[in-house]
Amino acid sequence: MGRRVPREPRVSNPPPVAGAPVRVALVGTGAIADNVHLPALRSLGPAVRVEAAMDVDAGRLAAVAARWDIAATYEDLDLLLKEVRPDLAIICSPPAVHREQVVAVLESGAWAWCEKPPVLSLAEYDDLAAAESDGGPYAAIVFQHRFGSGARHARRLLDEGLLGRPLVAHCQTTWFRDDAYYAVPWRGRWETEGAGPAMGLGIHQIDLFLHLLGPWSHVTAFAGRLARDVRTDDVTTAAVRFQSGALATVVNSSVSPRQVSYLRIDCEAATVELDHLYGYGDDDWTYTPAPGTPPEQVEAWLPAVPGEPSSHRSQLAALLADLRSGRRPSTSGGSGRDALEFITAMYKSALTGRTVTRGSIGPGDPFYSAVNGGMELP
Repeated sequence: MGRRVPREPRVSNPPPVAGAPVRVALVGTGAIADNVHLPALRSLGPAVRVEAAMDVDAGRLAAVAARWDIAATYEDLDLLLKEVRPDLAIICSPPAVHREQVVAVLESGAWAWCEKPPVLSLAEYDDLAAAESDGGPYAAIVFQHRFGSGARHARRLLDEGLLGRPLVAHCQTTWFRDDAYYAVPWRGRWETEGAGPAMGLGIHQIDLFLHLLGPWSHVTAFAGRLARDVRTDDVTTAAVRFQSGALATVVNSSVSPRQVSYLRIDCEAATVELDHLYGYGDDDWTYTPAPGTPPEQVEAWLPAVPGEPSSHRSQLAALLADLRSGRRPSTSGGSGRDALEFITAMYKSALTGRTVTRGSIGPGDPFYSAVNGGMELP
């Protein structure tokens, strides 16, 4: 598909009046829409109303619309945007069309909430940012792991220095995806998925990792195609230095029989751990004090009340509040770009054999236009 040239974005659609539902359109009706987004939308009751759905697969579109009682269905996004004029469009289509669809949504005056992988390159992401307008519309990325109470609590403790300085960290997404998973035509290909498991699987955990630890400065990485019949990799590993001085490792895999999503941050006063698979609750977070830590200090680390798990619903509720107030969502702009920049730097390091510094990949660099820089693994 040819790249759409961004035009001057129009003024955002007026926010819903107080008490009126946010009008939502669903773009793509595959499993993530049917099994995750639609239940999240319905759980919010009258705060939202799904007005329309769009898909190029007419049979799947009709089935999902019937199951969720969605009255208007379209096979053309531009027509949907013109006729329905939604407040928010949720992008659940394959990643190769995300840029084109998100820019179209923003140009229509609607906000966009885009599934991962967000786009195929930093250049495409910057096209999204260029199509935004101050006060909205904005394009937010689905990074739901930031929105559980466990992540908010850990971020506060780290920001306030209550755990001491972060020293050593580890981010791990080791999942198992068989050949049938990769039989979907767009998976496992640089030009349609963007990259391997760091992009398609581990990006959520990487986003949370960076959200907690702050800016990184250098990354050295390796990537391999070890067991799956793919064009991309199926395993990446990396060593990272953060601007704070903390040192870390990152592992992403689609070939690991015992699946886990795991974060560990060793600080001066405590080790913080998160151990889950596809989503966490407060009980999945563990704080282990350093020997000799006073009990009253440990007490200060405990959440005051039970909170909420990470979920699309939690992020959606926050996004709706942002939309109503015209406030930039936290997973848009530079903050939404961070994980993609880090992943691109990992692949540049792995494919060139060189350490990559944060902020060094820009226009003119082949890795700015494609995560693999046009290179292939041996």
